[in-house]
Amino acid sequence: MVQIKNFTLNRILGITGAFLTLVIPFILGLNNANHTLDNEQSFCPLKATTGFPCPSCGITKSIVYFYDGNLLKSIGYHIFGPLVVGFCLFIIVLFSFELKTKKVYFRKWFYNRKLAYYLAAFLVGYHIIRLFFFVQEHSWDEIVKQSIWR
Repeated sequence: MVQIKNFTLNRILGITGAFLTLVIPFILGLNNANHTLDNEQSFCPLKATTGFPCPSCGITKSIVYFYDGNLLKSIGYHIFGPLVVGFCLFIIVLFSFELKTKKVYFRKWFYNRKLAYYLAAFLVGYHIIRLFFFVQEHSWDEIVKQSIWR
């Protein structure tokens, strides 16, 4: 009985998390009619502290512009933005189906260590490239202004 409760709770929490990941950028996009989001400060604690973006910085803005239909700007903010939308939709459908059938699908893929290492290596490489361009495009004073040390 405990396993069924945990299974159900985990699926409901997963669906809720994926749903919120999709809805919050949508709500932000509704308030972005004048494209003021481009100039807004990030909510990222690392960027607020150091002025440098973290590996996930820009995903929310990427999703907002993906919803807006601007795929190039979306990918410009973060390459994983559109992929996050697709993954969240997949998770909502999958977990809903799992709740209905009481079976687990794709367990082999979700707990695949080799796949996790490849994704992590890709994200680290992508972040290093982003940092390289970030440092080239911003002066030290601009970087400090994006932090709490202004």
